[in-house]
Amino acid sequence: MIRIGIVGCGRILAAHLRGYRLLREAGFDGFRITALCARNERDALMYVRRGQGPPQRDACSSIAGDPLAVGDEYLSDFQATDDVAVYTDYREMMATAPIDAVNDLTTHALHHQVAAAAFSAGKHLMSQKPLAVSVRAARKMCDEADARGLTFGVFECFRYMPETRRLKWWFVPERGGRLQMLLVGYIGAWWAPDFVVAHTPWRHVREEGGGISLDLGVHFFDQIRHLAGEIHTVSAQTAVVEPRRRFDSQSGRSGESIACDADDTCFVAFDTEAGAVGQISASWAGHGEATVLGEGSVFYGERSRTTGDRLSRDDGTCGSLAEVYAAESSVQQRGDDFPLGLSDSFALAQYDWLRAAAAGEQPETSGREGLRDLAAAFAILESARAGCRVVVADVLDGTVDAYQRPIDERFGLI
Repeated sequence: MIRIGIVGCGRILAAHLRGYRLLREAGFDGFRITALCARNERDALMYVRRGQGPPQRDACSSIAGDPLAVGDEYLSDFQATDDVAVYTDYREMMATAPIDAVNDLTTHALHHQVAAAAFSAGKHLMSQKPLAVSVRAARKMCDEADARGLTFGVFECFRYMPETRRLKWWFVPERGGRLQMLLVGYIGAWWAPDFVVAHTPWRHVREEGGGISLDLGVHFFDQIRHLAGEIHTVSAQTAVVEPRRRFDSQSGRSGESIACDADDTCFVAFDTEAGAVGQISASWAGHGEATVLGEGSVFYGERSRTTGDRLSRDDGTCGSLAEVYAAESSVQQRGDDFPLGLSDSFALAQYDWLRAAAAGEQPETSGREGLRDLAAAFAILESARAGCRVVVADVLDGTVDAYQRPIDERFGLI
């Protein structure tokens, strides 16, 4: 039984609690949440018992599939709560709470600080993405976990989504062929033209780890790395299209606005070490209708193309990738991809991490995986600043760090 303390009780917590509830409903009981921590005690008490405590904040998104759109969830929905401790200082929680492991759901800029406290206290850790405010900070986190023999994972939900599992199964030589080209395009699809993303001002502050390149780039690159191999080089342009952003009517701060210095738009060309090439276009700006490429990301293999669930082959046949996977994949494959019959990406990520911690191993989305995702995402920003193509390995080892240097200086990392 792994006892978990959760640090950070913002709106994303509901999606994580839903994942834990689904694990319990699927028959997995190898965990118990024994502590919650938030700067404001009221925020933690919102999530303990259904029908008691302060009301939870309204979901801050209405976008289908967005974890920030998940409705109210409570610890009491899947476990007893009489002994759940509530803290307002995460360091105190690490030192005194009856916990073996930590979920860090705080802002990007706090991840390396929470990790330092958790690892010093001998606790396993699962951190939100992106892993840290800089590559240097993330590398230090990974080194500390390794030195202490602790399990360290990152909540990278894209890896565990059913679409990603099916794509991984399909794009192999014996089926859809090796991946050759990948295209991602979402302009004005979320928080456009000028709303504060997820009602969180720090997402628009460069030195807080804000900006679309980090917030979404780690998702995109984790999926691409998983399917097409390590990212080799990146060439990018970024922009702050909307230098001021306003709170929407759901935020409770309608009429207020903030200044932004972190990118809200990026255009990226990349290649992988395996020889695939691709482009990413993403923006939280854009007036009028949104522009979305395909039915989601577009993947071209040697003998087929997919976008969303649509699969088209060189022989002219088209169909559903989900249906092909269900009909042609093995029972073993489906069991490996969706243990306990689960398909919720948060539940699967938590299950993977919990099993790894119990076995003294690392999860599929380990801290080192999160570090590589982060280096690829920061390569966007480093390339845009330098005005040239950059090698991701140089960002990973710290050779290229001009964009990140002021961030590292602010947090005393150099």
